[in-house]
Amino acid sequence: MTDEVRLIPIRRIPEARPGDSVAELVLTGMAACGLTGEEGDVLVVTQKLVSKAEGRVVALAGIEPSPFAIAYGQRWERDPRQIELVLRESARIVRMDRGLIIAETHHGFVCANAGVDLSNVPAGYAALLPLDPDRSAAQIRKELGERVGWTPAVIVSDTFGRAWRNGIVNVAIGVAGMRPLRDYRGQRDPFGNELRVTVIAIADELAAAAELVMGKTEGCPAVIVRGFRYEPGEGSARELLMPAERDLFR
Repeated sequence: MTDEVRLIPIRRIPEARPGDSVAELVLTGMAACGLTGEEGDVLVVTQKLVSKAEGRVVALAGIEPSPFAIAYGQRWERDPRQIELVLRESARIVRMDRGLIIAETHHGFVCANAGVDLSNVPAGYAALLPLDPDRSAAQIRKELGERVGWTPAVIVSDTFGRAWRNGIVNVAIGVAGMRPLRDYRGQRDPFGNELRVTVIAIADELAAAAELVMGKTEGCPAVIVRGFRYEPGEGSARELLMPAERDLFR
């Protein structure tokens, strides 16, 4: 049982450039803030920080939109070059309406615009999702261990909408060093009822909690979650994806 959880923002992280080590950037920010890692920590880093370091930011000027992207962009007053990027990053278009594109990415994520984002990047650029967010999380964890002997569980987070509710929340798109789900099936509640379907998305809850101190405009791309008792293991964000045969909306 977890009694108390702390959310510790890592501010003063330098702006990432292609080829940078995310682990080194995080450690630089921690040193500037007087922070040190502890055993049992969870490190949540934003997709944008990872994408910038991995060179997943592209100039719109270099994108040649297709006739379809041009037509759709003109109809809904959207930049056709962004539409073209969305189409390229999509494995499947789920829904297109009123200028919004809901797509399934090549990773299997279902989200708006296939994760293509124009925020928190210079004007005229777009950020794409990391090619393999689980691998990115594992690399960050590995480098932190090699550099300072700190091996927190690592979550790469991004902001997704939700099918049944207004508002957006941070979710885990990459996981390393922890089990992303907590399965209560077969256990009994305080009234003796057997739990049959309860599986909690722990990694998503931690990502959402971290966003409370990250903010969207404060320039804080990483947070230490301290005090939460997670289950260590070789977890993957793919475990959080609904299998096609159980997806009632597919």
